[in-house]
Amino acid sequence: NIDGRKQKSRMLPLHLKYKKKDHKEENIMKEITYTITDPEGIHARPAGVLVREAKAFSSKITLEANGRSVDASKLMAVMGLGVKCGTEVVIKAEGEDEDAAIAKMEEFMKANL
Repeated sequence: NIDGRKQKSRMLPLHLKYKKKDHKEENIMKEITYTITDPEGIHARPAGVLVREAKAFSSKITLEANGRSVDASKLMAVMGLGVKCGTEVVIKAEGEDEDAAIAKMEEFMKANL
């Protein structure tokens, strides 16, 4: 270097340089779309029960509505969606028990919302 300072190495650590390729089959998440029919939308009581149902599964369950996506196991996030009657909600589950999780979420939505 001209001014006598050490030049920083531009080498990346190996774990950043080479990404491991996963040769497993790609896990395809399950999803359903449901239109809310409850006149009050997703309010406190059903939101609490929905979160409890979502926490019972090891799969990651998300709710999408009004252009936002939230973790279904977080009460304040679910309430923060502000889902009203007539809103279309997409429920996605990804993980080892996704089939059971999506079936339970669909059953819950039809019975309560």
